[in-house]
Amino acid sequence: MALDMELVKKLREQTGISILECKKAIEEAKGDLTQASEILRKKGFEKAKAKSSRVTNQGAVGSYIHMKGKIGVLVELGCETDFVAKNEDFLQLIKDVAMQIAALNPRFISEKDIPAEILEKEKEIYREQLKSSGKPANIIEKIVEGKLNKFYAETCLLHQAFFKDDKVTIEKLIAEKIHKTGENIKVKRFVRYQVGEES
Repeated sequence: MALDMELVKKLREQTGISILECKKAIEEAKGDLTQASEILRKKGFEKAKAKSSRVTNQGAVGSYIHMKGKIGVLVELGCETDFVAKNEDFLQLIKDVAMQIAALNPRFISEKDIPAEILEKEKEIYREQLKSSGKPANIIEKIVEGKLNKFYAETCLLHQAFFKDDKVTIEKLIAEKIHKTGENIKVKRFVRYQVGEES
């Protein structure tokens, strides 16, 4: 099959990923643009995992004010170089993450940030709810695990579905930007204020 350069260009425009990577993905997907896009997404996630240990001592702080000043968010995103920190894509990512925090009010960045006592309390509540179900202990533990994953998806920023595209989590959104920039990117910290809410 002859490679359709128009498809390659289209994929490049959609993803912002290099022509070479787009060509490989189109070839692998045998000309299917949707499949090629998925291939790039998966590769991006793998590459992002490989870069996750690299130091992110550059970056930027972004803010977002919502509902005419009723909700305010500050978020710090780290990257490896000042060059990426000033990049339009990176700045847009900060804005998107700040809007996500304003809209979905996560309590933690990831499950690693949840204090052990909060996790134990959640598990205790789930086990108590299932006590009278008559299910065996091993099944109850599997159900508790499933409920915990749902808890992570609600309370942890990285596990939340992106408000602009619910097929993508914030973790995957960041992974795509890591793939695009070639640098590690991390949410370092955030704070969300809401008028009338006690801190």
